[in-house]
Amino acid sequence: MSQNAGVLLRDWRRRRNLSQLELASRAGVSTRHVSFVETGRSRPTPSMILRLCEELAVPLREQNRVLHAGGFAPAHPEHRLSEPPMAEVAEAIEAILASHLPYPALVIDTGWDLVSANDAVYSLLDDVAPRLLEPPVNVIRLSLDPEGLAPRIANLDEWRGHLVARLRHEYDVSRDERIAALLDEHASSGTMAERSPGLVVPLRLRAGDHELRLWSTTTVFGTPREVTVSELAIEAFYPADDATRRLIASRASG
Repeated sequence: MSQNAGVLLRDWRRRRNLSQLELASRAGVSTRHVSFVETGRSRPTPSMILRLCEELAVPLREQNRVLHAGGFAPAHPEHRLSEPPMAEVAEAIEAILASHLPYPALVIDTGWDLVSANDAVYSLLDDVAPRLLEPPVNVIRLSLDPEGLAPRIANLDEWRGHLVARLRHEYDVSRDERIAALLDEHASSGTMAERSPGLVVPLRLRAGDHELRLWSTTTVFGTPREVTVSELAIEAFYPADDATRRLIASRASG
């Protein structure tokens, strides 16, 4: 079992482009010890596995996997948002989404599946194909599918390029198989525009006879020690110009 843990740690070290010497220096152990752990000649303790995982920025879910491979119990709990231990987190999420009104905000997991959203998001989905709104709703597919928001995104090539770049970065960090599947679906599904000179990439979304120009921010929970919490991200959209601000205010009031 410990050899499997060593192989997983070696794989993560290589993904991070670190030598055994660099990892050993960061973790405060000898290069020989790192080598012995990776080859299975030394059985790492749970604390050593977690120390190496921390230095390798291994996601919490994968840390549990390495511990399991080493014959140890998970170190990081995992709960559904609907379970009692997560009540405060769930309440905080809903409060954040509500306070962001009248602007759109949503919560996604690492596979870009929709966890929750405020009313401003749902108000933009009237003409989306019902199949794309069947749980689990995937935000990437919802955005780029021809029966989703794609026909209404004025800068679709630019927005697709932005999303694909994010997916590639997130896959490099997490090696999440769901992200790999999304990349397979969308990395070559259409053209992608060259980078625009702007400071951020706006989402230009047609709404009736108008166009909303929105820019987004991503917020994650700081120092999470629970798997589900570590995998949540809040995507909040803000008006990128005064016309969009006035239009959203008008829609919200009327």
